[in-house]
Amino acid sequence: MGNFRIGHGYDVHALAPGLELWLGGIKIEHEAGCIAHSDGDVVIHALCDALLGAAALGDIGLHFPDTSDDFKGIDSKILLRRTVELLSAKGYRIGNVDCTLCLQRPKVKPHIEAMRRTLAAAMGIAAEEVSVKATTTEKLGFVGRQEGVEAHAVALIYKE
Repeated sequence: MGNFRIGHGYDVHALAPGLELWLGGIKIEHEAGCIAHSDGDVVIHALCDALLGAAALGDIGLHFPDTSDDFKGIDSKILLRRTVELLSAKGYRIGNVDCTLCLQRPKVKPHIEAMRRTLAAAMGIAAEEVSVKATTTEKLGFVGRQEGVEAHAVALIYKE
């Protein structure tokens, strides 16, 4: 492998009662979900930004603007697949990705492996190349008050 590049992504969404909660490509039962133009999957949105940033291809808003009806309510796994296609067109492959989800509730530990498998499948890589971790903010800030959820992602890409 040669020509390594690293990218970082970050996303945040407010939570509201009665909406579906999508995290890491899977639906999680909870009384609140993310307010968003798409399905609001902060993990995937941060991951798309990390991948796009590593390739110097801008950000998720540039490629999939929240002002476009084409992306209203869209499954974020579609955005992730399209992001990987953009990288592939430039000759990049994914080495590995590491995602950190920050939320107070619900506990997502039981869903981590499903998230890893789902994200890996969407990117066309092995689950062993996908890390997903979750943490609380010890009840501090908007995450601690359960007003929102945030995610960080780091991606390593390369050209062969």
